[in-house]
Amino acid sequence: MSNQLSLEKRAADGKKPKALRAEGMIPSVVYGLEMPIMTVSSYNLTEKALQEVGYHSPLELTIDGQTQLAIVKNIDVDPVSRRIINIEFQAVSADEVVEAVTPIKIVNFEASEASKKHLVLLQVMEDVAIKARPTDLPEELIVNGDSLVDADSKLTLADIQMPANVELANKELDHATVIANVYDPATEAAARDSEESAAPAEEAPAETKSE
Repeated sequence: MSNQLSLEKRAADGKKPKALRAEGMIPSVVYGLEMPIMTVSSYNLTEKALQEVGYHSPLELTIDGQTQLAIVKNIDVDPVSRRIINIEFQAVSADEVVEAVTPIKIVNFEASEASKKHLVLLQVMEDVAIKARPTDLPEELIVNGDSLVDADSKLTLADIQMPANVELANKELDHATVIANVYDPATEAAARDSEESAAPAEEAPAETKSE
């Protein structure tokens, strides 16, 4: 697995981003240095590097022969084609504690009593900001869902299996904050039907007779 990506500097008055994309390139910007550096790289090589290392792990960028550790801060994707159209990198040092928004993944729900009762898991928090050194940043945060029992069960931030040397970025965030709830789709469907049947029917407007 490679965590390296080569970038070329691009001038502000050079080819426009649209033209670069048409040539199979991805425009990007590297922040965190003395000043932002506008860069560009091959679409195929960039996509491959991001898929291999993950969107939340550090990359070793090579910019005109100089290496720089960085993390991906933002990726813009075309809403129609779903292709990457721009990337923002944040330069970091190996010993620097950085903040990153990391996905939360719930595993083993199918092994829970709630799942065996045909209940449904609804994840309400998809990610959370964490702090760690670049090499300690996880690709995702794991929460085990096999302990869920019934429709009153839930998963909270306290259930996250936090890796070593990783902590929540917001220390004041309540660990009781809900990540996912369990609900019974049949019960909810029955409740909706009951509400609809109990709702008063709208009266049709009275017809006015013309003289």
